Amino acid sequence: MERFDEQTDEAATAAEKAPPRRRPGGRTSRTRARVLDAVRAELAEHGYDGLSLDGVAARAGVHRATVYRRWRDVGGLLADVLEATGDDDWQPEDTGSLLGDLIVLNRENLGAMTAQPSMAAALIAASFRSEEAARGLRRLWEDRYTRCEVIVSRAVGRGELPPGTDARRLLVAATAPLYHQLVLLRTPPDPDLPEQAARTAVLAASAGAFTPEPSTTPASASGPSAPFA
Repeated sequence: MERFDEQTDEAATAAEKAPPRRRPGGRTSRTRARVLDAVRAELAEHGYDGLSLDGVAARAGVHRATVYRRWRDVGGLLADVLEATGDDDWQPEDTGSLLGDLIVLNRENLGAMTAQPSMAAALIAASFRSEEAARGLRRLWEDRYTRCEVIVSRAVGRGELPPGTDARRLLVAATAPLYHQLVLLRTPPDPDLPEQAARTAVLAASAGAFTPEPSTTPASASGPSAPFA
């Protein structure tokens, strides 16, 4: 879904290495919360093209100069919304099995993508139009996948998966079908898809699909010659 050049990737890397900004407190914190709530509402209702600093300021009941001074443009607003989303204490549920954990995770994702209006879908759409939103969304995905790696480590500890299973590859395989259907194909939501995608990923992972390839030893120079050598 991403179409960024090397310059964008370098900017994203620099942003990811930058120290976190100090969180505002008191009145400033309340103003930020009102503005970000307004951004979410405006984006969900009107999409990226209908999002403006003036509209956000009016909806939040904040002077437009305050919004312009702090966020500068729509990209700044979207980046801050995504940063705020990553400030939560969400953790993946522990159901006692890998399949159960992935089904719950996929159902949460499906619910977020099909909510009316869907903030998740609106932010994904905006990421195609705004480089700041794209970088913010990538950081958010990175945060979420990192938090979900515990699902795989628990499964390895229970003996459900072979040691060395690549958590990121497994998680992407388990969740990607939802985004493929809903975002790329734009098909109607399938309530069975969360379990189907999770079950397919579990079967593949159990068979070692996400473990490192065994190293192969090159043929000895003194060994038999290869055919047609």
